[in-house]
Parts: sequence; structure tokens; C-alpha cells
Amino acid sequence: MLAIAVLLWPLGVATEFRPWVLLEPDNLKITGQFLGSFWPLADGAEFLALVARETWRTVAMATAGVTLALGIAIPLTLLNTRVLSLSALSGRMARGPFWVRQGIRWLLIVLRSIPELVWALVFVRVVGLGPTAGVLAIALTYGGMLGKVYGEILESGDAHPTETLLRNGGSRLQAFAYGLLPANAAELTSYTVYRWECAIRSSVVLGFVGAGGLGQQLDNSMKMFEGGEVATMLLVFMALVALADRVSAWLRKALG
Repeated sequence: MLAIAVLLWPLGVATEFRPWVLLEPDNLKITGQFLGSFWPLADGAEFLALVARETWRTVAMATAGVTLALGIAIPLTLLNTRVLSLSALSGRMARGPFWVRQGIRWLLIVLRSIPELVWALVFVRVVGLGPTAGVLAIALTYGGMLGKVYGEILESGDAHPTETLLRNGGSRLQAFAYGLLPANAAELTSYTVYRWECAIRSSVVLGFVGAGGLGQQLDNSMKMFEGGEVATMLLVFMALVALADRVSAWLRKALG
């Protein structure tokens, strides 16, 4: 504990981390007023219909974004995976494939190093307000994340069946479909479903910069000091995340 305190102290100083300010009387008063505005919950039929529509749009945004991310990640993974390289069978990858692989790795670094929130700000200016910006933002960032982790999963497994197929005249796609994929399908599926669950949470955050969905409505209600509407949407969002968690758990069990 002493070692942890010594390590965390300079970090706390650098980030000006002072949690005790939450307990100051003025701050407690403001917090109480804010939480008190959450009741009563907004339950008008028109508002609930709006929340239902934006909730569906949020799920659609996350699902479409992850689907496009798969379209980016899968081909880049196949090109980036060393186990699928024919020239690497002799022990050292040829110069051409080596530099192609390095270029793809840097592309994946660029995609995942820029947060989806920043991508959303860029696309809001390009395509305007709405879910399109959110879908594109999720697609690029998650494409980089999925491509990196997919490659690590494929290269950390047993490479012997894949190498055997390649040495006996099999193509890269055949080696992937019959060698790598069967051995790693469960782990690949588990991570993909987890990223879809994360995308649902990200899509709500993206709404605060104009990418549509439940987050944009939540931002509007907070700006208008409509605490009842904020509380209702927070409850819906928690239910949505819980549902996504159950769906992902069921898919992992069914495909594991």
C-alpha cells in the first residue's frame, strides 16, 4: 500500500485529483439540487415515444458501426497476420511482404489511436448532424481495435495446422478457414461481441457531439435543466446496457 501511495502521489498531483472537494458544503448542496430535479420522472407518451425511437437509433448506430468495422478489420488482419505469410515459412519474411505488414500495422495504429469522439467531431462537420457521423466514427476506431486484437489472437494460437496447409499447397484463405479460424473462433467471437457492447455505450457518448441517438437527446435535456427527462433516459440507458450484456453473454455461450 505504501508503494502504491508513492507511485500514485505524483499522478494525483499532475491531474489535480482532489476528491475531498465533493464533500464541501457548497458542492453537496449543488449535488443535492441536481439529484432532486430527477424526480418526478418524465413519463409523457410523446416523450417516451421519442426515447424509444432514439434508443433504437442508438442500437442501430452501434451495430452498423461494428459491421463496417469488421469490413475494415478482417481483410487487414488477413494481410497482417504473420502465420499466413508464405514467405515466412522459411523463417524470415520477404522484404515486400514485411513492409506491407508494417504499413498495415501503422494504419491500424492510426485508426485506433484517434478516439471515436474525435472522429465524430470530424464527420459531423463533413456529413452534418445525425447518426451517420456516429456510424463512421465507430467504424474507423473499432476497425483499428478489432484488426489489432484479431491479429494477436490468431498469432498466439497453435500455428502448426496452418503451416501444414500452406506447405502442402493450400492458399492463404484455405489456411485461415481450416487452420486458424476453427481453433480461434470462440475467442474471436467473444471479443467481437464485447466490442459491440462497448459500441452501444460509445454511441450514447457520441450523441453529445451531435451524432444523434439517445446521447443527443440526453444532452438537450441537460441543457434545458429537465432533470426528470434526464433521469428517465439514464434508466433507459442502464436497461439498454444490461440487455446488451445479457445478449453478449448468450452469444458467447451459444458460440463458445
